Amino acid sequence: MSRQQILTLVAMASINFSSMICYSILGPFFPNEAKKKGVSQAMIGLIFGIYALCTLVGSLILGKYIVQIGAKFMIVAGLFVSSGSTVLFGFLDQVSDGTIFIMLCFITRCVNAIGFSAAVTSSFAVSAKVFPDNIATVLGFMEIFTGLGLILGPPLGGWLYQSFGYEIPFVFTGFLLFATVPLNLWILPTYSIWHTPNAVPSQNSFLRLCTRIKILLICFVVFTLSSGIGFLDATLSIFAIEKLNLSAGSVGLLMIGLSLPYGAASPVFGVISDKYPSVRKWMMVVGGMATAVSFCFLGPLPVFHIRSQLWLTVLMLIVVGFSLCMTCIPTFAEMIACAHENGFEEGLSTLGLVSGLFSAVWSAGMFFGPTIGGYITQALNFEWSAGVQGALAFLAALLQVIYFTIEDIQKKSQKSNRTYLSSSQGEKSPLLPKTDHLTTEISPCKLLDGEQT
Repeated sequence: MSRQQILTLVAMASINFSSMICYSILGPFFPNEAKKKGVSQAMIGLIFGIYALCTLVGSLILGKYIVQIGAKFMIVAGLFVSSGSTVLFGFLDQVSDGTIFIMLCFITRCVNAIGFSAAVTSSFAVSAKVFPDNIATVLGFMEIFTGLGLILGPPLGGWLYQSFGYEIPFVFTGFLLFATVPLNLWILPTYSIWHTPNAVPSQNSFLRLCTRIKILLICFVVFTLSSGIGFLDATLSIFAIEKLNLSAGSVGLLMIGLSLPYGAASPVFGVISDKYPSVRKWMMVVGGMATAVSFCFLGPLPVFHIRSQLWLTVLMLIVVGFSLCMTCIPTFAEMIACAHENGFEEGLSTLGLVSGLFSAVWSAGMFFGPTIGGYITQALNFEWSAGVQGALAFLAALLQVIYFTIEDIQKKSQKSNRTYLSSSQGEKSPLLPKTDHLTTEISPCKLLDGEQT
């Protein structure tokens, strides 16, 4: 790799790692802390979900204008805003219970989400720009640090909360995220309309991108992935504390069962995805089916008449982490390939559109999972809510099977038609090629030479 590629990898790794620690640190203790302040389970889910909703809007807008704003500026500014709002979130326990606490949670999470969307959308685009031929491998490598952030965040947050109280987890992770600002300011390459000659604003739109059925299917797959993760963030800790009798620190360790296999398997699936592009679609299908089964047994569903047990929950979390990784890694590369196949130009503007759409759909799932999952958990229980997430994953996998099967049949039909046409044209062609009558021009000099001879 070139020096620029190595520095870009370091920058992207720092963004993924620090951002995921800040995101996942809430899981073990915030739902229970908010419950002490009189916040309902549905409202806790909405506090988690509003983050994703603001990320959705921010990703669509910033992804469209990434060339005009500049990818590097978006990353640095987004990290700065996100780190500041993370620190501020740590002081909300000083606020009185009830409406004021809820409103300040919403405001702080919204600002944090906008900063996060700027950083993540730009990082996807920059990664695809610097590594155009190995995007899945690079994303798989990056997901190691995403997994590490998700692994370390919950136990670190639970330990800091138990040892030092509510404020310290947010202050520590906020300053950790802020430390990446000068790092990325120094080492990131600059891509914008003013610094890069071929960085031209795209004439295409998200609407045209979404007219492709394959893009919509992949978006639905991404939606189910993030919905499942967001659902677990908002509901798993209370389920583990009430049903499995675990402490906040133990809940943080429990969440490692989800993030450890996700981070460990990411580079493997990234290499497979880049080396064998034809298997990407079936990776998404198999991963979706495995996700569906594991969510149904996570509670497990009451129809199975199986009692909730710690070993079963841990096992299903491991399967969920592994299957989510298998499904997630090929999606971004498939979206880029589909965009190029349908006439989108190869450049930063298209990468911005794709990364913006990807981040927006991911955020939509992160909003749906905690809010709807929290509501179903409050109305019924965790077991039925997890079953709904499994049903969504199964539906996405089933739709892919139908689409890819029809696509393969059409390709085989077109190939056989081309073979038939070429063979029929070959039968009609003459055995010997037609030759034009040869005409020879004889110059006076040659004629003279011939007479002399």
